Amino acid sequence: MSRPPRRPAAGLPDRETLVRYLAEAGEQGKADIARAFGLKGVERRMLREMLKELEDEGQLGRRGRRGFVKAGDLPPVGVAYVVDRDADGELYVQLVKGGEDAPKAVLVPERKADRGPAPGVGDRLLVKFARAGEGWEARLIKQLDSGGPGRMLGVVRKAARETRIEPVDRRSKDVLIIPQAFAETLRDGDLVLATPERGEHRYGPQRGKVLETIGREDDARAASLIAIHTHGVPTGFSDSVEREAEDQALPTLKGREDLRQVPFITIDPADARDHDDAVYAERDESADNAGGWIVWVAIADVAAYVRPGTALDREARAKGNSTYFPDRVEPMLPEVLSNGLCSLKAGESRACLAVRMVFSKDGRKLSHRFVRGLMRSHAKLAYEQAQAAIDGQPDDVTGPIMNSILYPLWNAYAAMLKGRERRAPLAIVSPERRVTMAPDGGIASIAPRASLEAHRLIEEMMIQANVAAAETLEQARTPLIYRVHEAPSQEKIFNLADFLQTLGKPWTKGEPATTRRFNRLLEEMRETPHADVVNEVVLRSQMQAIYSPENIGHFGLNLDRYAHFTSPIRRYSDLIVHRGLIRALKLGSDGLTDREIAELPTIAETVTETERRSMAAERDAMDRYMAAFLSDRVGGVFPGRITGVTRFGLFIRLTETGADGLVPVSSLGDEYFTHDDRAHALVGERTGRRWMLGKAVEVRLREATPVTGGLLFEMLSEPDPRDPNAPVPRLGLRGRGAGRPGGPKPSSRTGGRPLGGLKGVRKGKRR
Repeated sequence: MSRPPRRPAAGLPDRETLVRYLAEAGEQGKADIARAFGLKGVERRMLREMLKELEDEGQLGRRGRRGFVKAGDLPPVGVAYVVDRDADGELYVQLVKGGEDAPKAVLVPERKADRGPAPGVGDRLLVKFARAGEGWEARLIKQLDSGGPGRMLGVVRKAARETRIEPVDRRSKDVLIIPQAFAETLRDGDLVLATPERGEHRYGPQRGKVLETIGREDDARAASLIAIHTHGVPTGFSDSVEREAEDQALPTLKGREDLRQVPFITIDPADARDHDDAVYAERDESADNAGGWIVWVAIADVAAYVRPGTALDREARAKGNSTYFPDRVEPMLPEVLSNGLCSLKAGESRACLAVRMVFSKDGRKLSHRFVRGLMRSHAKLAYEQAQAAIDGQPDDVTGPIMNSILYPLWNAYAAMLKGRERRAPLAIVSPERRVTMAPDGGIASIAPRASLEAHRLIEEMMIQANVAAAETLEQARTPLIYRVHEAPSQEKIFNLADFLQTLGKPWTKGEPATTRRFNRLLEEMRETPHADVVNEVVLRSQMQAIYSPENIGHFGLNLDRYAHFTSPIRRYSDLIVHRGLIRALKLGSDGLTDREIAELPTIAETVTETERRSMAAERDAMDRYMAAFLSDRVGGVFPGRITGVTRFGLFIRLTETGADGLVPVSSLGDEYFTHDDRAHALVGERTGRRWMLGKAVEVRLREATPVTGGLLFEMLSEPDPRDPNAPVPRLGLRGRGAGRPGGPKPSSRTGGRPLGGLKGVRKGKRR
């Protein structure tokens, strides 16, 4: 982070002074700016409001999640991804921490042959930025690893005269030619890791060599392998980490409270291998809390085994979190811990950090207390199993614990639900799909994931435990990593208001964004034909949640303070919160260190980035699983809905599987279509007929490419007629229909997905 050339005058600056200061100082966080101007208390709050206003107006930009810069500026030196290659072969880079809105810079080619393999799309580079006219240029300092310098994951395509490696990343246009002398052992359809050969590369495909064969494109399990390699998800553990994990032993009762007689149970997905959390509830017999409940949440005490500064800790921080695929898990911790000592297995003593929370009959949390203990789970249940028992179908496991454990849990949840309804968190519906693998490694089914009351019970208990952790650390003045979620930006609210105007639904642009306002809109539209599209647009208007040592609250959950405490087996952020509690409450010598406190901003940024990496890998793998599942149904007709509208086509989500694919604009008709971004529609220039976001349609599957996850559809439905009462479209870029020359060539490699927003908030999701 660059430093200002001079210290500014003390006191809250005006807007012009603040912008000028950031132009001179470079990237600065809120705390840095406040210190520079000597701001405290209410002035700091006013600064935050000013920064938000300037960001909404486009005068300031973000560098990553913490730093503000003058809009459009780039640092002198930074790490950038190669994001595009134009028709002339020029590469464009974009600052890694600059987000999607960061300006792109032309990469000035290096002539020196000793630079190694030429950069390609997807590579990560250290570059020097400089102004070039009205734009930017970047000069290569060093090529960084993205799976290795210049490496590419691709699929072998063999022809009579040549062997090519085509990238599995559909954003990449790079192709490698493998000399025939080195291609004899390769088979068509092999998944390989390849690298360009050294030397000057000017025109046409570059020569390359294969470093490793990792699988076959027709293997359904290849989807997760591709995602792991494409996104650089760390795999496996070093020998030193494995040895450290194997040397751990179950802690004794020394310094712990004996909770083994508390009848905790775990409720998890049926296929869960690790169990982070256990719950128990009982009536509060206190005379001053009639009808109230005591709720216990016990979490695996990972901090007892993963201590600061150890090899285990270093690798856990680098991984940041576990990454989950239908056929495998890349865990944050070795299996001897994640599925062993740290997993709250039924009938086995386990170290835990537990919170005892007291709720009134109307769901208000009256108090809470954290203890470090030794517990024993009394039963392991699946969500469906617990729900069936409550619905009147108990089995041999749930039958004996109905009165003592399950009914009290559900009654306590009924009280807590009153508090949740009063809090009014965001009520967006975000359907998910579950991929079930067959014993032979193929895909048995893809179906909607059930949303049960059992899910919501565990979710609410975990949320309250997370809130209690944040409150305790704040009260003890112990620094922590918050889970924060900003309110939608003014620009997003304006876009939402513009769209709602096209439906005749008013939303005052100056109206503050609150969860209650969003929920009222969703409820008003619930029984209308526009319910799904409004839900989708509200979802896209939300910001993404991140980790931060600075608290701004959690908009989606409508909470003033929130931290992740409940999943330390698979999230490093939660381990940091556990260590903070151990330090704050003097529960042991293995709490948060002074060094970690100084590093909290860096740790928060790292775990946010690793979470994004895992989310992208899981999403890409799901696309490929979908394409593989549908590959033998090419030619089939499917119902779906338009979930994305762009100038180059329509994104369709199939009703049956939730698979996303593209209908190219070139196949939509014999006229030009204008992209009306306000209405989220493609509008025919001649007829005025419209393809609108949310429209139910029928499509034919033309192409499914599992290796890239691309699906290409043909539209069978008719567009909506011109709406005489619709506002005048805000003209955007035009897309050519099939009847006009020069339309884009359809290809499943163009496949993609509409923009997403908040994920589901059931247990196991990234709230």
